[in-house]
Amino acid sequence: MLDKLILAPYYLTLKLRHACYDHGFKKVSTSEVPTICVGNITAGGTGKTPHTEMILRSLLRSDDWAYRNIAVLSRGHKRNSGGFQLVEQDGTVKEYGDEPLQIKKKFPGVTVAVDRHRVKGCSLLCHPENLGKDKRSRKCAGKVIPPADLIVLDDAFQYRALRAYYTILLVDYSRPTHEDMLLPFGRLRDLPERMSKGDIIIVSKCPHYLEDEDRINWAKAFGLKDYDVETCRGTDKEGNTKILLFTAINYQHLKPIYEEADPRFAYPQMLVLFTGIAKDTPLRMYLSDKHRIIKRFKFADHHNYKMSDIRRIMRVVDNNPTCVVATTEKDCQRILDMGRIPAKLKQRLFQVPIEVDFLTDHEREIFETTLMEALRNFTPEY
Repeated sequence: MLDKLILAPYYLTLKLRHACYDHGFKKVSTSEVPTICVGNITAGGTGKTPHTEMILRSLLRSDDWAYRNIAVLSRGHKRNSGGFQLVEQDGTVKEYGDEPLQIKKKFPGVTVAVDRHRVKGCSLLCHPENLGKDKRSRKCAGKVIPPADLIVLDDAFQYRALRAYYTILLVDYSRPTHEDMLLPFGRLRDLPERMSKGDIIIVSKCPHYLEDEDRINWAKAFGLKDYDVETCRGTDKEGNTKILLFTAINYQHLKPIYEEADPRFAYPQMLVLFTGIAKDTPLRMYLSDKHRIIKRFKFADHHNYKMSDIRRIMRVVDNNPTCVVATTEKDCQRILDMGRIPAKLKQRLFQVPIEVDFLTDHEREIFETTLMEALRNFTPEY
């Protein structure tokens, strides 16, 4: 009861903020091309970036979008640069943030940009001829990109000044929003009822198999009536049809971060793990099946690594000369920005690539069919 009283001002502030946008007291813009928002109401840990990558893979293998100009727009969390920036593969985390840089390296043919002002960012992606003409893009190094035909918005659900054409919301399987609380007592950064604004709800980080009963219980938790596990559809309290799907993480084999890496180090039993992500439990569970984790370093999300961190890791390596050192794809981007990594660490430093996918081929087909149909029906708002 005490926590609800303490959180009441935060709750009312969020209610007032959303009401201002919902009732026209604050301006809401749209983009002239279709936008897909990948978001959540939780402070990290639901897998927005891997799901953004999954959406890109779906678009790039589709007949409708394989030969069109796709762009990704992100805020660029904790970057040092300002305004609008086009992400380059050979850039740094300090310029763009770790997640946009990771996406660009995986999808070099996709335009990736960062801008806190999503409305202006979308406008510049649609009209690249304006790059450099306003102060937001004046320091943008890149200038030559094709006009975007579609924009994927990474983590823009709370950016109410821009209304996305299609919204995909994520919920962590191990932390249901209906059992969570607002910050700082919980992990919610937005109101639980805002989940109803998603066109598709995805429960992420699931076990690789779920019983139908588990799926139905999740649908009930989201207030969806008559949920059909075959069609993956249910009806919310306002009578709108919603799609509820489930994804799991597929970890890939250890991949060297540096060219100097010795591939033989990918197989030792002993492993040192360091991460700067919101939640590393699934990764630890995966690695512990093949390795004995002798030391774990858990840093804050988007941690900026320092030489003192490297020295702590090296002390463990020196005491365990046959061990392998592993980290995440996202942390890999930050490590590569550091110029003084010891050769001994480079030889044994690996990343763990991940992909997310639906639990069944049927769910993937429903997702892709529904998304493509929605995009075909897009009509710009003027």
